[in-house]
Amino acid sequence: MKDQVYRVEYFAITADDRPGIGADLGRRLNEAGVNLLALSAFPLAAGKTQVDVIPEHPDHFMRVAKTMKLSLGEPKIAFLIQGTDRPGAMGEVLGRLGAAAINVRATLGVAGGGNRYGGIVWVNQEDVESAGRALGATLMATHHV
Repeated sequence: MKDQVYRVEYFAITADDRPGIGADLGRRLNEAGVNLLALSAFPLAAGKTQVDVIPEHPDHFMRVAKTMKLSLGEPKIAFLIQGTDRPGAMGEVLGRLGAAAINVRATLGVAGGGNRYGGIVWVNQEDVESAGRALGATLMATHHV
């Protein structure tokens, strides 16, 4: 099966870096019916963590975030990859971007079990259109909430 590359919106949230914050955020989003396609969190500064969330339904997520009083920046674009796990799978994706002279800002890959893998690739926002073409990215078909 050919890898699928999707152009997705992501949102950066700055959270306190202390035990239970991520669990609380996940519980509250779940209770509000928000499904996440991906999540990445990493230290930002002393006592602060950046959480990048890729919601299945960005409009619904933004409404929920407002009621939860989450401080969100403007949505940005990343690429979500799904495919059959094999040696070099993420390297193939990154190679297409390198061949197009597009710098990757960050990436995350994970084996998904059942011979599947997934990944996220972040590029500079000014490179989104050319990266989308290089990757053959499409919009993810989702139903609206």
